[in-house]
Amino acid sequence: MALHPKIADVTARIEERSRETRRNYLDRIDAARKAGPGRQHLSCGNLAHAFAAVPLGDKLSIRGRAPNIGIVTSYNDMLSAHQPFKDYPDVIKDTARKSGGTAQVAGGTPAMCDGVTQGRPGMELSLFSRDVIALSTAVALTHDAFDAGLMLGTCDKIVPGLVIGALSFGHLPIIFSPAGPMPSGISNKEKAKVREQFALGQVTRETLLEAEAASYHSAGTCTFYGTANSNQMMMELMGLHLPGTAFINPDTPLREALVRAAAARCIDLAKSGESFMAQVVDAKSIVNAIVGLMATGGSTNHALHLPAMAQAAGIIVDWNDFSDISSVTPLLARVYPNGTADINQFHAAGGMAFITRELLLAGLLHGDTVTVAGAGLGAYTQEPWIDGDRIAWRDGAMKSLDETILRPVSAPFEMEGGIRLLQGNLGRGVIKISSVPPDRRTIDAPAAVFESQADFSAAFKAGKLDRDVVAVVRFQGPRANGMPELHALTPPLTVLQNKGFRVALVTDGRMSGASGAIPAAIHVTPGADQDSAIARIQDGDRIVLDAEHGRLELMVDPSVLAARPPAAAPPEQHGWGRELFAPFRALAGDAEAGGGIFNLLSTSAR
Repeated sequence: MALHPKIADVTARIEERSRETRRNYLDRIDAARKAGPGRQHLSCGNLAHAFAAVPLGDKLSIRGRAPNIGIVTSYNDMLSAHQPFKDYPDVIKDTARKSGGTAQVAGGTPAMCDGVTQGRPGMELSLFSRDVIALSTAVALTHDAFDAGLMLGTCDKIVPGLVIGALSFGHLPIIFSPAGPMPSGISNKEKAKVREQFALGQVTRETLLEAEAASYHSAGTCTFYGTANSNQMMMELMGLHLPGTAFINPDTPLREALVRAAAARCIDLAKSGESFMAQVVDAKSIVNAIVGLMATGGSTNHALHLPAMAQAAGIIVDWNDFSDISSVTPLLARVYPNGTADINQFHAAGGMAFITRELLLAGLLHGDTVTVAGAGLGAYTQEPWIDGDRIAWRDGAMKSLDETILRPVSAPFEMEGGIRLLQGNLGRGVIKISSVPPDRRTIDAPAAVFESQADFSAAFKAGKLDRDVVAVVRFQGPRANGMPELHALTPPLTVLQNKGFRVALVTDGRMSGASGAIPAAIHVTPGADQDSAIARIQDGDRIVLDAEHGRLELMVDPSVLAARPPAAAPPEQHGWGRELFAPFRALAGDAEAGGGIFNLLSTSAR
């Protein structure tokens, strides 16, 4: 199928916009490739340090210049999504030896969980943890003793951080291997209902905890379609996974087989020099990731992470690209919070193989990208299975097995994708509409202004928000306080909406990838710390949020607005490690550029 003209146009303008920065990046990668494998340049003392602790057989292989895989792992045994990585290195090492090479754990990265830190001070470190992960990935690989890399990561900031760090070593072939989702627990609908009941004081904390524990109950990622599972969708469509890797449960024979296959493929690519990471991650693969995000109703957090990942490869994307791609990409999936199904049900209905085939046939994906599978994206219309004592791939589902969860392009849930650009005199932001009912996509109501989540919660509990209202929560951007997720606002806002009030959220902060049916203008930039319009909103000002037409307007006379002094920023908070991240807050870029500290591209380049 010929590529859709809008997808072709967006890709072409990204390539043109990125011409200089991409060339600079590729020049660096080309120089590294021409220098040859790093171990060739290590002195005898350097090399002896690098293999001192490995078994004798591995020492002989490394000395003999056999391919050596550097493993970067986000293992910890507190977090369900990362606990399965404990045993992966031994599996990878065993497979590497059988494939004529070796593997070593090059280093580890932190892996914090937004589910644990929601509404807590630690959430102010969350977005910046992505950049810490990128830095720690670079530290791990900078020993320069590796011919390929295997990245073990799954959740929200971990995968984008691994991508950013690994792209500095784009001359190496690098494969990503996740842990997969936990088996299904109680339904997401039931869990959400208990949360709302608790917000209303109708159930006890013990009842709430029982519901949460029945939902988050074993190893693996959370089963809703938030940022973690959106990560895995993107890694698939970017060609950084082996086909069908995304949504296989942990601790199953197929999951172990995929880990072994990834290790064997790393050795093959190290020997051949093919599919190195700078080839895999280009403008086309970034566009494919955005298309997948829109088609599946994925997390709004990737309006931050994808620009940051792209920038690390010298590619410049912005929210206009997201919006234009969304306008021609149909919504094909309904997975909680955009529906009632969980990610395991999505996978059973046809999953990524079905989605990839449908989007390719519609001309919405670039099928000719370089992938770690060694073929174009067509290989990702297949799914893995155990054939006797080996892993094999076969064609995935040709039709959806449950059209309440997954639909073809010919009969989508909606004609447009899940995320839209909002802009107006309040600035630019994004909104996820895939789970917002059509009659709630336009809100015209007076503002109630807050400087923190705590202030909002106090007003809600006091009954001061029982009305049509646009809650404005400001000073939540990267430079203000690290841009924490504001998911703790979702249950009370849902309560207000269920009472029949017309409510919305406007913020320069983030909402969770799991946020649902409340219209929310998020990532608003410029933020309140930049002497912007959002810093001048006052209680009672009329705000229009119109997702159907992409409007975000403060209905205040411009001269009146200009005469108002901007709100004073709240005092800087300390404790829980926040003081250590002051340099990150000082360096952070705008939300549309990813909100991170790696301002690799000049403002003029944007």
